[in-house]
Amino acid sequence: MTMTGRTWAAAFGLTLMTAACGASDTDARRESTPIERAPVPQNEFTPVEIEATIDRLVAEINKTSIQPTQLTVLLKELDGFFAPVATGANRAMGELGAAGRVTGNVLGTNRALTEAMAHQTRQIEQAVTEGIEGIAITPFGEANMDAIDDAVAKGIPVVTLETDLASSRRSIYVGINNTSAGNTAGETLLPMLPRPPGTVIIHGTEEPNWVDGVERTQAAQAVLADAGYNVLVQQLNYLDQAEDVEALKAEIEAADPPVVGLIGVFSVSYRCAMAADAAGLPDLPIVAFDFEPQTVDYMRQGRIKATHVQRQYYTGYLGPYIVYGIKTIGLDATQQMLAPQLVDGTRFDLGVDVVPAEKVDDFNDFLDSIGAAQ
Repeated sequence: MTMTGRTWAAAFGLTLMTAACGASDTDARRESTPIERAPVPQNEFTPVEIEATIDRLVAEINKTSIQPTQLTVLLKELDGFFAPVATGANRAMGELGAAGRVTGNVLGTNRALTEAMAHQTRQIEQAVTEGIEGIAITPFGEANMDAIDDAVAKGIPVVTLETDLASSRRSIYVGINNTSAGNTAGETLLPMLPRPPGTVIIHGTEEPNWVDGVERTQAAQAVLADAGYNVLVQQLNYLDQAEDVEALKAEIEAADPPVVGLIGVFSVSYRCAMAADAAGLPDLPIVAFDFEPQTVDYMRQGRIKATHVQRQYYTGYLGPYIVYGIKTIGLDATQQMLAPQLVDGTRFDLGVDVVPAEKVDDFNDFLDSIGAAQ
């Protein structure tokens, strides 16, 4: 953990202690204690519009009397991709707790997929049994939907984070708009390509059950096809890297017309560079998704030209604030505060950070400044 991360961890511990002591405060103090957000350093990667939206929501919440509320944040994991999500959620819970408004915890599963799905369902059910008043969750999919719907039926607002369950009774989703993100990836790659004809391979998915992945893949595909390229989708094999790279390599070698670029739309995008190298084409332009260490290494080598980073920290940070907003000012008022980034009234689009290879260190500095380095 960096010194910045340690400082934030210490601050979070202090806010929890403050929240615990708040039970003995006078009613007047409980009525007047405002939520105070930790200051965010300003630089080129600071999402200024999102910060302004959060400030509006907090200002509206601060107009209300304190309503102590029990919240829980249920994450798929607490490390890896989800470590910044956990950092953001813990910070928001700490700020709300310091103002005497929220008690609760941030939990992960860290289990094999099938077991994790069942465990998360049990977490939801247990939270409901124990009287939880709001839930923010990164769901595994429809396996968790009945438990979510049951919680909502009991008057408990649920906000989904990172992965949506639009067919559930959740109130709001916080994450990227996958269609917009896919469009952005296609637009990022286009200036790097020679004029058509040529083939572009997208390392993505066409599996209908993976709705977010399909939307992201198809959006990138449409941008490149409209520009005149032959676009092939190579189905991601997430669990077996060797087979995945070999399949990509075979697709590159067999393509007609020849491959002129690749896009990876998931966290293992760096495999595109591995496959291009294996095919003897190290100069193919590649753009990626997420900020995995392997992706960063290839960016430093100039092999991956840019990546598109989901704002995991803000995913986690917004969850508790939105749930608490729904509890205090109501769903309609919360939606009004979130309106600048709200799509279809229920999906908060965080957007993505487009990080060119030459900005890797600058982006790392930004993540470190908010305690969200991966």
